[in-house]
Amino acid sequence: MQFIANVFPIYSWASTYNTSIFTRDVLAAFIVTILLIPQSLAYALLAGLPPEVGLYATVLPLVTYAVFGSSRTLSVGPMAIASLMTAVALGEVAQQGSSDYLSAAIVLAFLSGLFLLLMGLLRLGFLANFLSHPVLSGFITASAIIIALSQLKHFLGIEVDGNNIIAMGKQVAANLYEVNGVTLAIGLSVILFLLWVRQYGVRLFSAMGLNSTSAQILTKASPIFAVLATVAATHLGSLDEFGVAIVGEFSVTIPEFGLPTISLELIKVLLLPAVLISVIGYVESVSIGKILAAKRREKINVNQEFIGLGAANIASSLSGGFPVSASLSRTSVNFDSGAVTQAASIFAAVGVMLAAFTLAPLLYSLPNATLAATIVIAISTLVDFSVFKKTWHTARSDFYAIFITLVTTLLLGVEAGLVCGVGVSIGLLLYRSSKPHIAEEGLLEGTQYFKNVRRHQVETVTPILSLRVDESLYFANASYLEDHIYSHLCDDHNVSHLILMCSAVNEIDYSALEILTNINTGLRDLEVSLHLSEVKGPVMDAIQGTEFIESLSGEIYLCQYDAYTKLKGKDHKVT
Repeated sequence: MQFIANVFPIYSWASTYNTSIFTRDVLAAFIVTILLIPQSLAYALLAGLPPEVGLYATVLPLVTYAVFGSSRTLSVGPMAIASLMTAVALGEVAQQGSSDYLSAAIVLAFLSGLFLLLMGLLRLGFLANFLSHPVLSGFITASAIIIALSQLKHFLGIEVDGNNIIAMGKQVAANLYEVNGVTLAIGLSVILFLLWVRQYGVRLFSAMGLNSTSAQILTKASPIFAVLATVAATHLGSLDEFGVAIVGEFSVTIPEFGLPTISLELIKVLLLPAVLISVIGYVESVSIGKILAAKRREKINVNQEFIGLGAANIASSLSGGFPVSASLSRTSVNFDSGAVTQAASIFAAVGVMLAAFTLAPLLYSLPNATLAATIVIAISTLVDFSVFKKTWHTARSDFYAIFITLVTTLLLGVEAGLVCGVGVSIGLLLYRSSKPHIAEEGLLEGTQYFKNVRRHQVETVTPILSLRVDESLYFANASYLEDHIYSHLCDDHNVSHLILMCSAVNEIDYSALEILTNINTGLRDLEVSLHLSEVKGPVMDAIQGTEFIESLSGEIYLCQYDAYTKLKGKDHKVT
């Protein structure tokens, strides 16, 4: 049974499903459905695809993730950054509006799904940790800015192309004289309305007699009010005759299920974008999932999330959609609406499907500016400049990493920005681990504890040098330890005993062991004995019986205090 629950997480909650949970899930599904419809259309617009494709990328992925995903509240479907990255990738292979463009989107979703499934089957969830949170924050902030700028074409009613701020800025400047005033008025009105509702909506709905939870849910679902209002205004005022771009007629049919036609040439072009979209979607989804699961004392399986998201992307591909991921706004609404299980997603999928067949004709007069406004408001919460101030005061290296990632994304585009972000994250990791913190230790008076001589008033003994290494030793940082030791000995010629405190050393590799052997030999020539203290079991197992142990000039002590008191001797000088 446990095996079935691991492969199909739906089993873990379906087996205990009851009427009470059903009621809460249905209510949450109803609210999420209201939010899903305009978002699905908007993100299809952002990806440069027909509006109905956004609906195709919503229904089956929701159901598929419900079966294979480990989070009980994540809402999977089209997502802003993934949609932008999709548009950038597809722009390299086909013209927007062409059948090749749509086919490429389907292939991109399929490749993303395969990559995620492979990562899950190989249990490589830990790799997501190599994209640091500050760097990810910088990338997301820059991407949100680019998304907002990309929507200027729908706000202004002009042509704006490009995937970075320079290209888009030039386009806006060149076409400003063609701005459509009515379109601009619609877009600004919707943005102001949504901002007003975000600020005062809860208070307004509470004043109308709704409880706090209902007021918050209606506030988050406010885009549907903007959709209804602008559809009515455009239809009654025939605003499309004034140049206002509208969604127009689109037909929602049951898509033809099947594998996309994939060529080797297309794979070569789309493979890297598929990997990048998968990485950012996975990291965001897991981050959201962990936060919400912790609030209910639940947990998610990071490897199973690869499988759940991979299956959702393949489902999107098979149903004629594009790459999908978890959405922060929809997931928050789903959670706040009281969703208990992924059954809420299944009900939402049914709701979207029914609405798609019945409401499509009513959305004919929906202005593109309205959808653009919902995108801008949805991604505005992703912009976070506070991280710059925080990292400047706590970790300058993180600040520079965020700055590099943000600038690269803004100037070169999202793909280059994400590659840069991953590279900077890994570079920071390697840099920090290659220069471990090494502290000179002394005895804290009246105790058996040893503390950093630069931070505490401690007792030290002239012939003894105690150094604590705060990192596992491996090929990249062992030479740094060697240089640090000899640099210290050059400044202090009275040392006759060096004790390496290994309490923070969890592992040691062969290269580091060789360098320790060389250090031992070099210190013997300088008439300095090398001792180890507080060596952990796994490290002791690794060095036992090696040349280093056989030739060690000093001893290995169970604790630092034993080493210190034994080596102290009679002819010492306490400082």
